[in-house]
Amino acid sequence: MKLGSYEIKLEKRVALRGWEATAISTFAILFALVVFSFVFVQAGVDPLTGYKEIFSFAFLSSFGLPLTINRFIFLLLCTYAFIIPMRAGLWNIGMAGQLYAGMLSAFAVAFAFGGKGSQGLTLSPGFVIPLMIVAAIVGSAASGAIAGFLKGKFNTNEIVVTMMINFITFWVVARMIKEGGLFMGSSGEGEGFKLSEYLFAPLIKGIPFTVFIALGLGVLLWFLFAKTKLGYQIKVYGKNPIAAKYAGISPSKIPVMVFSLGGLIAGLAGYHYFAAVPGVYKITKNYGEFGDLAFYGIICGLISQGNPLAAIPIALLFGGLTNGGRFAQGKLKLGFGIDYALLGVLMITLVAFQFFYRYKIVFVKTEKEK
Repeated sequence: MKLGSYEIKLEKRVALRGWEATAISTFAILFALVVFSFVFVQAGVDPLTGYKEIFSFAFLSSFGLPLTINRFIFLLLCTYAFIIPMRAGLWNIGMAGQLYAGMLSAFAVAFAFGGKGSQGLTLSPGFVIPLMIVAAIVGSAASGAIAGFLKGKFNTNEIVVTMMINFITFWVVARMIKEGGLFMGSSGEGEGFKLSEYLFAPLIKGIPFTVFIALGLGVLLWFLFAKTKLGYQIKVYGKNPIAAKYAGISPSKIPVMVFSLGGLIAGLAGYHYFAAVPGVYKITKNYGEFGDLAFYGIICGLISQGNPLAAIPIALLFGGLTNGGRFAQGKLKLGFGIDYALLGVLMITLVAFQFFYRYKIVFVKTEKEK
């Protein structure tokens, strides 16, 4: 394609520098916001007003910011749960089931030690709270390990297996909190019992301590993939499992390991939202919505190209938009689902612009014809 005395070409990138990836993603976000402005115009709302309401509530409001951070922690942990198997070339679609397994395990510990409602604890909170976290990661890791074992041993389709486990654990949760279930709340309205106030997770300026776990895991996973032998083995297996086997990398152990690690982190997401977020502290009636929300971890993982550090700002943005979009929908009297529509446009645009991670536009000056 020619433009004046220049010819426009696509050239394959040899390498993608960090600032280039950041610039491309930033431009993609701005482009998505411009495109979505037409939705605001169609609804009779000034786009600047719409975006002001969304971002001010999500990131500046004293009420909205804690909601955004709590949602961000959840999404980031779900993203990590997807990224680890992704680096091995495997798809973990079971974050929902894994976080349910972790959630049930944590509440089982609370129930066993008298942490239900106003009951008195049989042991100190300093022991029971860490035990709840350990139970959450063990239960969820075991759930993930099932898919990893079946993949490594029998080469079963991990997508099908993890989806089946999602349905199984969903109905286990439903059975546990319904009338007559072991974890049923005092109201009997289809939700779990509320944790004893002694088991509320420690807060730091109103934010659960799990934010430090999530951010610390990002650094730890970056180090794992970039600097360790295990990270290299996972990457090699993801590139070519057959070649990895000839290199001495166990084709059965890697799937179990990555799914167990992914499940472990998903369990932390379950503990965070149902046992650490202020105002919740129980398995709510709408627990299924958080299972659906976990799938945003897949999108964040794909957009970040499996980079755990790059996933942090993406999860923060998505966490803010899910809250800010819902708020603006009500305040500006917009149609139902405007928040999902905004996220959809943003997702599609970010994924589409990843084309420029592999190719760049170059302008080549052409010689004048004689």
